[in-house]
Amino acid sequence: MAKSVYIHWPFCARKCPYCDFNSHVRDEVDVDAWRTALIADMHFEANCTEPKPLKSIFFGGGTPSLMPPQLVAELLAEAEKIWGFERDIEITLEANPSSVEAARFAALGDAGVNRISLGIQSLEDESLQFLGRLHSAQEALGALEVAQSSFDRVSFDLIYALPQQNAENWRKMLNQALSFGTDHLSLYQLTIEPSTRFATDVRRGVFAPLDDDHAGELYEITQEMTSNAGMPAYEISNHAKPGQESRHNLTYWRYEDYIGIGPGAHGRRNNIATQRHKKPEIYLRQSEIARDTLETARQLTSKEQTSESLLMGLRLAEGVDLERIEKRFGITADAMLDQAKLDLHTNLGLLWANNGRIAATPKGMPLLNALLADLVAEDLVLEPSEG
Repeated sequence: MAKSVYIHWPFCARKCPYCDFNSHVRDEVDVDAWRTALIADMHFEANCTEPKPLKSIFFGGGTPSLMPPQLVAELLAEAEKIWGFERDIEITLEANPSSVEAARFAALGDAGVNRISLGIQSLEDESLQFLGRLHSAQEALGALEVAQSSFDRVSFDLIYALPQQNAENWRKMLNQALSFGTDHLSLYQLTIEPSTRFATDVRRGVFAPLDDDHAGELYEITQEMTSNAGMPAYEISNHAKPGQESRHNLTYWRYEDYIGIGPGAHGRRNNIATQRHKKPEIYLRQSEIARDTLETARQLTSKEQTSESLLMGLRLAEGVDLERIEKRFGITADAMLDQAKLDLHTNLGLLWANNGRIAATPKGMPLLNALLADLVAEDLVLEPSEG
């Protein structure tokens, strides 16, 4: 039963060279057409789900802080009219820290946004230029200050393990990041995704990614420093003060239902995986013609859902409740997992198991992909349905 909604705004001022998200650069955006299409998505999904007050809404992208605040307000008003809101609903919007977007923060707060996620990515100008960002470090600090005065809950992203980055450099930057007092940090190692400009650059020898040993050292520094600062990892790359975890993202990792709205948005509802058309122009045309922007709506098997719930849930420090999965999908723990491998990795200190719950230890978390391939029963190992 879906209680969370994801709204995708696909437009950016520039495509970053590391980004493989569904983002597009357009000279002009017809706001009226997008308002109509996104609201039509909401009504379509409302007809497919049991009405239930929402606990979270997440505006992602792209760059949703480029949306006119009035449009955000209208979408939130429509969502509340359709589903209703829980009293303490979390409404997050991703934002870039340019001065133009920061100037909209107060208006976005008035529109109903109560949590902001800033894509700062680095606190050094040289690294920001390498990452293709349009803002400077000074602009980022200014935007963070404005965000903290406009919203009760603020998170920001940093990308580390850049080429040739060393431990001293990362310690200094992370120490500065922790000093700002936000309640949440998303700290991602640079990943070279296929079909990005960085993938082409690596192939052509423009730069070489940081080697695994040094990246692993930076990961250990990250866990140590955030834990000491009272912001331990609750998911591989996400750190929060107790009680300040992203409720919306926990919906994904706990494999609960959510509604996906906007171009390319994925959803999970009633054992069905949905995805909407990715290209903005096709998405709008489908909305105008049929009032239906779904590209796929596929019934998921119990095996697929069991596999996905394990793949997602083991990203969390809390791990997964095997009994809950068994009750939900009808597949026993013995059929989910290779028990001999579970015992082996538990004895090696890479996993813990207690009262029917399993999780990766801090030592095992950076090895999670390899652990999953080894641990999950052979006939359940499937490619996740979405990235």
